[in-house]
Amino acid sequence: VRDARVPASSSFEPLRRRRGPLEPDRRRVVLLNKADLADPSETEEWVAYIKKQTSCPCVAVNSHSRESIKELLNAVQTRIKEIKNGENNCTATALLVGIPNVGKSAIVNAMHQIGRIAAAEKGKLKHAIVSSHPGETRDISGYKVASHPNIYVLDTPGVLSPRFANDGSGPRLALTGAIKDSLLEEYDIVQFLLAIVNSGKEYRKWEKLNKAGDTFSCGKTITSRGHNNEGQYASDHTQDFVVKVVRQVLFETVSCFNGDLGQVDELRRLIGHQLVNLQEVFKVSTESSEDMCKPIAMKLLNLYRTGRLGHYTLEHVPDVRQEVVA
Repeated sequence: VRDARVPASSSFEPLRRRRGPLEPDRRRVVLLNKADLADPSETEEWVAYIKKQTSCPCVAVNSHSRESIKELLNAVQTRIKEIKNGENNCTATALLVGIPNVGKSAIVNAMHQIGRIAAAEKGKLKHAIVSSHPGETRDISGYKVASHPNIYVLDTPGVLSPRFANDGSGPRLALTGAIKDSLLEEYDIVQFLLAIVNSGKEYRKWEKLNKAGDTFSCGKTITSRGHNNEGQYASDHTQDFVVKVVRQVLFETVSCFNGDLGQVDELRRLIGHQLVNLQEVFKVSTESSEDMCKPIAMKLLNLYRTGRLGHYTLEHVPDVRQEVVA
């Protein structure tokens, strides 16, 4: 199981085994989970690339979508029937493996529920613990997901290779929630996030927000937002009207910026300006800029991780032509 936003960084290295260049990996299925949070066009490219490179099925998955889970169940059943040479009266076990917080437990819960209903089996449904924090699954549990053939899925604890500390994938894994936020400075993570937002195209979709009666002056702090719900800011930053203002601030600050975003210092200057404006949006009251950063970062990261700031794929499909030349 990989994260569709970081298909390369979230790959599970220990699972790869040595085989001949023409030998298909018959026992592996690659899942790109959280596809609903990634760029759909990029996910399609990654699915095609992985299928070509690994010679095994690759399925984009949204664990909250019934149709998506049904597609996954069909892929697993088809793969097992191929391995069992079409035999239906057999039992097979599938192992869900991957890095922490990639969504294995959410997938196994959805497969278990839909598979049991489809098979019209009675009995109490089991539930794996699902959390937004990495490392919550600490032992191996089995769940029946299909009959004829009987298929059991094992949910396993996430395993993270120590290579992430040296290969540059740390910020991407931290941003998607695969590693604990405490391992990196919140300011570094939020800087990485805002750099992605400012250099991408997603924010351009928010241009129409400044035509809804709100006011904002480029280069200055927010002065008016025209909302009557200001009292709700402190309690819930995920409300629609708050998210709308966050999007508006991000759009207008980057649109009005006259510096060169290709220059690191200029990009940092823009990010600093955005954080100042977001301080008022999120109603963060602190005395120092260091105190200000953590609550803003946590709220902004939460909006990103739940898809409220758009759909971003943080890694592009490798250029096969360059790989061949190399």
